[in-house]
Amino acid sequence: MPPAKAVPPAPSGVQGTLDDLGTPLADVTFVVVDLETTGGSARDSAITEIGAVKVRGGVELGEFGTLVDPGAPIPPFITALTGITQQMVYAAPRIAEVLPAFLEFAQGCVLVAHNAPFDIGFLKAACAERERPWPGFPVVDTVDLARRVLTRDEVPNCKLETLARHFRAATTPNHRALDDARATVDVLHGLIERLGSFGVTSLEELRGFAKAPTPEQRSKRHLADDVPSAPGVYLFEDARGEVLYVGKSGDLRSRVRNYFTGSETRWRAREMVGLAERVRPIVCATALEAEVRELRLIAAHKPRYNRRSKFPERVVWLKLTVEPFPRLSIVRERRPDGAAYLGPLGSRRQAEEARAALHEAVPLRQCTQRLTPALVERGKAQTCALADLGRCGAPCTGDETPERYAAHAAAVRSVFAGDVRPVVAAATARIDRLAVELRYEEAAAQRDRLAAFVRAASRAQRLGALAGCAQLVAARPAPGGGWEVSVVRHGRLAAAGAVPRGAHPRPYVDALIATAETVLPELGAGPDAIPAGAESGGAGAEEMECVLRWLDGPGARLVELDGVWTCPVHGAERLRARIDRAYAPVEPSAPRPRRPLR
Repeated sequence: MPPAKAVPPAPSGVQGTLDDLGTPLADVTFVVVDLETTGGSARDSAITEIGAVKVRGGVELGEFGTLVDPGAPIPPFITALTGITQQMVYAAPRIAEVLPAFLEFAQGCVLVAHNAPFDIGFLKAACAERERPWPGFPVVDTVDLARRVLTRDEVPNCKLETLARHFRAATTPNHRALDDARATVDVLHGLIERLGSFGVTSLEELRGFAKAPTPEQRSKRHLADDVPSAPGVYLFEDARGEVLYVGKSGDLRSRVRNYFTGSETRWRAREMVGLAERVRPIVCATALEAEVRELRLIAAHKPRYNRRSKFPERVVWLKLTVEPFPRLSIVRERRPDGAAYLGPLGSRRQAEEARAALHEAVPLRQCTQRLTPALVERGKAQTCALADLGRCGAPCTGDETPERYAAHAAAVRSVFAGDVRPVVAAATARIDRLAVELRYEEAAAQRDRLAAFVRAASRAQRLGALAGCAQLVAARPAPGGGWEVSVVRHGRLAAAGAVPRGAHPRPYVDALIATAETVLPELGAGPDAIPAGAESGGAGAEEMECVLRWLDGPGARLVELDGVWTCPVHGAERLRARIDRAYAPVEPSAPRPRRPLR
């Protein structure tokens, strides 16, 4: 065998430079883009303006800016926000003409946007509608970068206006696309300058930096070790035991672990993880139980990092007052005072819209003075302009007797009880008349009032019907086989459980009924019963809506019912689908012909 030859040593390696690790930021061409739109969702809104600035190495290479005809009316609040009117976009090109030009302008570049999912989402939707493939641009979000680089001591939030002021941008954001894109360029340069202290010098490092977990997230990963892989609710708690956040999931372990990875980029969530010292899981039998428990725990603890459902007591009611000349009043609670109520309503604005729709149908007085027959007889009652306009029954003038006025109050009670036909007929007639007179904005306002009333009345009738049932037992097919069973008493989830696949459900149902929580109605009886509310042991409106969604789900079956679970024949529920269709997004239509200017 010939002697083995010595293998020459490998040449000594040369240490690579930072440039070898990726594309240096100085060589990257960024296109900073900003859009103005008719709304917040790409599904039912359209682009009204595109602005973009191309930069490389801190030098501006070009700008792209144009108004876009959205092909639909611009809502008034959008015009108030952006200053873009219907007249401004009438002669502008459609997105089908603008999109190819923008994509050519941005070809081969890295897209940058402030809150990129919004702007890039609209651009992707525009491509999809025209069956045009999305080029797959690399995307950088200045919001994500700011959340990683800046602290709350430096900026209170990551809004574009705040960051532009912090980095002393040459252009002030004003909700116009090109100006906002220019301001975002200065913000991007300021952030890149700050990123140098983190060793970020390449595009690859820049894109990965915003997604990397923070040191606090990495150090708290052990908090998920004892969380089971089961449906339920989880509570983040600090060292004192204060609940910081409440959430739910079908897989507790997987969801909680996500909080300690780079996929969790929300500023508040990362801040919350830094304060958390333990995670307390609560395993639930069904997804409905988890959803309801989450609502109850949020209402009970009011965690600082939860935003929704913290104050279920902040609902309002529309009340027909108990007095000789009743009026409609918006109140914060329902009392056992014999008055007629409509609600609960989610906001005072919705209540005001519903009240306005009722006033269109029934001439109740709208003043707030205390009015008695004796005061009217003596001529001491104050009158207002509504009486002269015929918009009020005007009992203050003495022209309307208490008996005639009582008929108006009885009509409102009938509406509250479930017959909404008078309100719908009056609103529809007014909308038709305004449309014939070409007063479209006023007609749209009347439509919004009618929609607010129908939704409020429909919700009240659905919740009241469920609350009036002393006990309702229902079942739904479980995802893995078997059945999910729920016991609902006066609208409150009193018990929940699961029946294994192949088992006879009756013993499980009987056991759930026997161990279910006792719930008593607070107000009324029968279909008018309203539970006390979550704060006093009853069912809140949000909880009842969760239960109703579960009952409306596929495969739900009614097992037992103690009570009458119905909605009025002439109630608002039968009109809800019609109202929803009226507000549904309209499919894009063919370009309309341009009218000649006169």
